[in-house]
Amino acid sequence: MDDIDKFLKEDLGVDGDITSDSLFTDEFAEAKIIANQNCIIAGLKKVEIVFEKTGAETELHVNDGDFIKKEAVVAIIKGSARSILKGERLALNILGRMSGIATETKKFVEICKSINPKVTVAATRKTTPGFRKFEKRAVEIGGGESHRFGLYDAVMIKDNHIKLIGSVEEAIKKVKEKVKDKIIEVEVENEEDAIIAAKLNVDVIMLDNFDSKSAEKVAKKIREVNSRILIEISGGVTFDNIGDYASFADRISLGYLTHSIKSKDFSLEII
Repeated sequence: MDDIDKFLKEDLGVDGDITSDSLFTDEFAEAKIIANQNCIIAGLKKVEIVFEKTGAETELHVNDGDFIKKEAVVAIIKGSARSILKGERLALNILGRMSGIATETKKFVEICKSINPKVTVAATRKTTPGFRKFEKRAVEIGGGESHRFGLYDAVMIKDNHIKLIGSVEEAIKKVKEKVKDKIIEVEVENEEDAIIAAKLNVDVIMLDNFDSKSAEKVAKKIREVNSRILIEISGGVTFDNIGDYASFADRISLGYLTHSIKSKDFSLEII
């Protein structure tokens, strides 16, 4: 059972769409999905899968990543009335959520790229449980990057790890003894720990909740120690200040992209 199957089961339960099933048999229907806001659209491939599983066919009029205007028809759905109505809400929920994330990501990316073409904008693990894959994909469609997907694909030594171990130096050394084939990233909150991490040759140093001037100064010192280290900025980044970090950062990560986004509005109308 894949994610879409699980989402459909959540909505249909054991008894299915009892309203539509009591009203219709095999009546053919055609519907259009309409954008009610300007946005970067994301999730259309998932919409196709939803309706394929409910027994309807999808005809896409735009592609994921396209900028679309309000009132644009983004897809036509054909099939039995029951097959369309069964998948309607799930399809619109996915489309709205992913398009909201892609649209906001695109705004941040455009600001950063206008200042520094090499800087990347990344998502974090602050995602909706069960929907992370979709939210991370939406960030990518908006021009950003996923960052690590879970706790298993990269090491990230954070503040609570350091508090429990006792020092950033000890934490890095312990990890390096046991982990040989993964990226090692360290989150630091002060210059001293940043320099220690740089001297211990980690792969990424995240400057957490630094103001832009302090971050730029520390980034310069890190690069003097080890120019190979990727410097990430995170914490307190907004539309208003992201440009202040973009000129010197390699990557800027924002939990906002996946935990505070307002979904875009789409509707499905029977033709």
